[in-house]
Amino acid sequence: MQQAGEFGIDDAKRVLGDVFAPWVQDLNLSIEQFDIAPPAGDADWQPGAILRMPFSERLCRNGGIVCGQALMAFADTAMVLANLAANKGYRPMTTVDQTTHFMRAVTASDVLADARVVRLGRTMSFGRVTLSSATDNKPVAMVSSAFAMLPG
Repeated sequence: MQQAGEFGIDDAKRVLGDVFAPWVQDLNLSIEQFDIAPPAGDADWQPGAILRMPFSERLCRNGGIVCGQALMAFADTAMVLANLAANKGYRPMTTVDQTTHFMRAVTASDVLADARVVRLGRTMSFGRVTLSSATDNKPVAMVSSAFAMLPG
């Protein structure tokens, strides 16, 4: 349960709707989980978020395969939301680096992004995203990224 004055999933949903470019909003992303505080006793916990990108033919290339460009934009957006969780609020940022390793094609399935902040510094953030097919929960891609935290 969110305490008064605490940044939570409703705030993250507002950022998702207000901050991103219209074409990113056209991906119809939704936030499934927003992890701002560790559960008791979990030493390996990392702040982050799980997002869903619903399947759409508009995102597919030849052969009905969800295109890499859509997956990369999805991973980048998910990592911004993970940074919101790590920072416990909105902070201007920009992507410095993103490396994507595609593992298999995804067809006719929503895609899930599990985005986690591995290290949050004063000026930089480093994270990882695992993209999975929602149909069988098998990994589609692994993404590592770095973000610069900008002055507010």
